[in-house]
Amino acid sequence: MTATHTSHASPASRASRTSLGSLSVSPLSLGGNVFGWSADEAESFAVLDAYVAGGGNFIDTADVYSAWVPGNEGGESETVIGNWLASRGNRSDVVIATKVGAHPAYKGLSAATIKSAVDASLTRLRTDYIDLYYTHFDDESVEVAEFLTALNDLVQAGKVREIGASNISARRLEESLAFSDREGLARYVALQPHYNLVSRDTYEGELADVAARNGVAAVPYYALASGFLTGKYRPDTAVDSVRSESAARHLSTDRGIRVLQALDTVAAAHEAEAATVALAWLAARPTVAAPIASARTVAQLPALLALADVTLTEVELNLLNEASA
Repeated sequence: MTATHTSHASPASRASRTSLGSLSVSPLSLGGNVFGWSADEAESFAVLDAYVAGGGNFIDTADVYSAWVPGNEGGESETVIGNWLASRGNRSDVVIATKVGAHPAYKGLSAATIKSAVDASLTRLRTDYIDLYYTHFDDESVEVAEFLTALNDLVQAGKVREIGASNISARRLEESLAFSDREGLARYVALQPHYNLVSRDTYEGELADVAARNGVAAVPYYALASGFLTGKYRPDTAVDSVRSESAARHLSTDRGIRVLQALDTVAAAHEAEAATVALAWLAARPTVAAPIASARTVAQLPALLALADVTLTEVELNLLNEASA
């Protein structure tokens, strides 16, 4: 397949972009998990339009979003994004990442499952190529040779440009990278770990070391800990959100309180929001290319996009490191 991939982004937003293999991505990846869930199509279109207008170009979704919602079957987020791409005619201006392995109809990473799932995703996204295709959860019942060969076939066919891994152990990531290198096949360029100021051991250590040694960029999910790191969750404060229960649990930990206090201090120094500082800390961590954060409304976007404009000092980074240790 021959495709032309151009960008109409402003010089400023292009200057701050990071490379993931052949892809050039903005500092913030927009999470698409809310599309077709807590944001309907009109709200999702508005968020997507505002994100792109703000210089963003990196949209993250998965074929399983949002199968957990009663009445949904998975693929709702991809469908919304596909409709948006078709209505805006801007496919070549954005980097679309999606995932395989968790959709109720396409579970696991067998070669047959991957090849069926990618076609279903392409149909929903209304495109003929996916920029970044992740294995959503490792499937240890399948040898790395099988799923990497299947993913390589998709790259060779032009259906996928680059591949990545999410929710994978250090051992299996290393094994996968070694296999790709040995066989000359498509190689993971990105890793999507659970990583934020109140969840550091989910990435730091062996997994981060494998990524660093092999030049794999991290694109962390739960970058704002389900909204906790926006600072809107405080003791004795109720928040109306579908994720409020998982976010508010951090208030019961000493670390959660310490992190909020440190975020308040640094945010005040920059006249920024806590969410911006939390994302800036993550973006400054070794191997991290672009944190993922979602916005249900346009009003939530400015604090996320401001990540590109905030550079934390060593003193500020150390304060946040110590609070989150």
